[in-house]
Amino acid sequence: MSKASVVTVLISLIVVSASPIATAQIGQPDIVQEHWYHSYATLTLDLNEWADDYPEIVILFSIGQTELGRELWMLQISDWSLETKPDGTDKEVAYIDGGHHGNEHLGTELAFLTAEYYIEGWGNGNEEVIETLQTTELHILIMLNADGNDFDTRWNINQVDLNRNYDHYWNTCDSTQPGSSAFSESETLANSIYMNEVVPDADLYVTMHTGVWIMLYPWGKWPEQPSDWELFHFIRDEVNENISEIPIRNANQGLYPNCGTSRDYGYGVMGYPTFTFETDDEQFLLGTVEALSDRLGEELDVMRYLIQNIWYWRARLVIENFEITESQIKASITNLGHASTSNATFHYSDKEGNLLWHSDNFGVNATNNSEVMLNTKNLTLVDDGIWTVHYQKRVIDSSTWVEELIDSSVILNDSDSKSLLPAPSLFIYLLSILTAAVSRKNNSKN
Repeated sequence: MSKASVVTVLISLIVVSASPIATAQIGQPDIVQEHWYHSYATLTLDLNEWADDYPEIVILFSIGQTELGRELWMLQISDWSLETKPDGTDKEVAYIDGGHHGNEHLGTELAFLTAEYYIEGWGNGNEEVIETLQTTELHILIMLNADGNDFDTRWNINQVDLNRNYDHYWNTCDSTQPGSSAFSESETLANSIYMNEVVPDADLYVTMHTGVWIMLYPWGKWPEQPSDWELFHFIRDEVNENISEIPIRNANQGLYPNCGTSRDYGYGVMGYPTFTFETDDEQFLLGTVEALSDRLGEELDVMRYLIQNIWYWRARLVIENFEITESQIKASITNLGHASTSNATFHYSDKEGNLLWHSDNFGVNATNNSEVMLNTKNLTLVDDGIWTVHYQKRVIDSSTWVEELIDSSVILNDSDSKSLLPAPSLFIYLLSILTAAVSRKNNSKN
């Protein structure tokens, strides 16, 4: 189709856009879907159609309402026939939102295209998509500021910048319209509740905007690199070398100082690895001459990379060797993930799960192997004792803690120290059995 024809189509739809109900009733044919940005009404129509057509992978519900009462639609996308991964471990969780700013339409459309890729890819039998949805949950809130979207304005109906309204150093930067207090707006409050109650341990958070072609990681308030700089730099290098030349930088240096953002809240409070994905510099229009799937194809490839490799966006410690000697534990540890951890410990518990002993702290850098030697002072082994490794997924203090079983096949007890023999209670038990047996034998002779 020629550019002139597309422009004609866009102009003809302006009348339709003035009536959201009519737009919803007629639906969005492909030509419109590719060139005309979503309104709240057309988005609602499309999301409900997905939920009807793909109930095995799509769960659609509202997590709250905007200040004007529009529903905040959440898509949960995964192969729901599987509660866990095929290997029995928990699925990874990706959280994505778009549309904090109502007039940043391309960010909203990138969130939509991400959902569309996985939903329709499932329907088309795409093997990459099928494997991803067997191991990953996608939680996608496409349009947070539905009121601002319908009025084609950055702000919500209260003239608040929703991406300055989060409870992370709220209103401590020079910024406009942060609201009367952190989470003063129903939209950001609902988003934060969902983060804390539904996806508190998300393995990736991407919030989508429009304005500058760039990806931003924390911090917005400070120019210093975040604690997990190794993870962010690895992703930057991989994306720039293999997928896209999009700049990937610290938000304070790459854009400007900004506080109270969902990105920094997601990292600093929730402990997620987070990015702000700025799609490009177009705003203030209601459609695009270039088809959206072409215009945002490179950005979608970046999102696919982040989601496909989500398993690596944390520390993943594998204990290769674990030797208990008279005075110490010697362990070889490999970190398969691309994030470091700094305060890991070994835990020793009884079969009921009661903690009997823990080691001193140790750290393992991202994608590295470490040899650690730890003192075993006050360690007493018991029958059927269990060894685990306890650590945070990332360096940031707010990151999730995990406790993972150490494979018994790598554990070697090479100690003859009395302090490392099974607990005295076990020996008393065995001695009582032996004494009873001798007593019965003597009684039988008498």
